[in-house]
Amino acid sequence: MHHPSPITVEAPTLGEIRDAAERLRGLVVRTPLVRLNAPEIPHEIWLKLESLQPIGSFKLRGAGYAMLTTARSMLDRGVYTASAGNMAQGVAWVARELGVPCTVVVPDHAPATKLAAVERLGGRVVKVPFERWWQTLMEHGHPGIEGRFIHPVSDRRVMAGNGTVGLEILTDLPDVDAVLVPFGGGGLSTGIATAVRALSPRTRVYACEVETAAPLRASLDAGEAMTTDYTPSFVDGIGGRSVLAEMWPLVREMLDGARSASVAEIADAVRLLVERNRVVAEGAGAASVAVAAQGVPDARRIVCVVSGGNIDTAKLVRILAGEVP
Repeated sequence: MHHPSPITVEAPTLGEIRDAAERLRGLVVRTPLVRLNAPEIPHEIWLKLESLQPIGSFKLRGAGYAMLTTARSMLDRGVYTASAGNMAQGVAWVARELGVPCTVVVPDHAPATKLAAVERLGGRVVKVPFERWWQTLMEHGHPGIEGRFIHPVSDRRVMAGNGTVGLEILTDLPDVDAVLVPFGGGGLSTGIATAVRALSPRTRVYACEVETAAPLRASLDAGEAMTTDYTPSFVDGIGGRSVLAEMWPLVREMLDGARSASVAEIADAVRLLVERNRVVAEGAGAASVAVAAQGVPDARRIVCVVSGGNIDTAKLVRILAGEVP
């Protein structure tokens, strides 16, 4: 039986992240860093509002840099990604800006609202069974689809684009003690950690997970990549059954640890953000705030990356009414 050779991926360099910041100027929003209005919390919490990107998530940065550093002849054949959510919109949005064709491979249970968003941006949607979709992520490609495959996580250039979030945080708040980053696959946290380690080695970077799907925390505790239980929840932008094999060596080395919050705590954080700061975050985006509210040892000044704001309106209404959807 033929086994594909294991895929390896390297972390970006600070130089690549700086190049990404230069190239992305004008394509992505330089998002504000604002203080969470929560005087009852004894430490400072700052919000890096990636939810304010045109597609409502940070994914525009990685998609943008990966595509801006791809030869035009390759781009003209099109780009594609495997994602049901924010990366799908990120790649489609940049493809539309650059005038190139875009295809998105999605699992067949993907929510209609997310598919509609991709189609609005001019992307073509290809639905496949979940197992086939996961295989596309594992193999970094899908037979029969033309063009450059942009992996939502395990792509050095995607991580470099994501790392620009770290540059902006340190420019605005150089003396930050800890940066909390929602953890889906590690593409955002690894990019940010690369920038932070290079420029402010004393600042710690933690991954944030939801307790119902926290493979990184389990893996770090065990010292090896583990497959864990997974319970779906409204927190759908992060959390899976396992850490991608090619990302495990990077996240183990780059991150200072993983912290998690319950689904109820994350719902409370979504509500807090709306009530205090008029910020709409999706579950994944509020996970960092839920973790920060618990406190981080020896961290007086904490930045939470609010990674996205693409929450279903009906779910948001229920959360604001005090429920956990």
